[in-house]
Amino acid sequence: MIYGTGIDITDLDRVAHAVEAQPVFLTKVLTPAEVAIYQTMSGSRAVEFIGGRWSAKESFSKAMGTGIGRAVGFQDLEILDDQAGRPYFNRHPFDGAAFISISHTATMVMTQVILEKGNGND
Repeated sequence: MIYGTGIDITDLDRVAHAVEAQPVFLTKVLTPAEVAIYQTMSGSRAVEFIGGRWSAKESFSKAMGTGIGRAVGFQDLEILDDQAGRPYFNRHPFDGAAFISISHTATMVMTQVILEKGNGND
């Protein structure tokens, strides 16, 4: 049974400016494992990566109905990629399944998160 859905769209220029202006932005948004992946990237791919993670974490918090804050923080959520390159939540605070989709254009990133509980009998 679907518990919640969250969608976010983020301007990649805004993310690039945040990273430039505030280097602490990286460690605020990304977990250590995500930072290690980010550090292997450069240019537009690096901006897409952090923008996608930022947006996906925002989408997750919307699906939870809490927003980013006390109940769900950026460090509570870790998004890695499987062997096929598909993103998944390696860690999250929801007591159920979390599904994620991340899409980019040259200037925007859009994410959707669906949270699911049990088999409909919850």
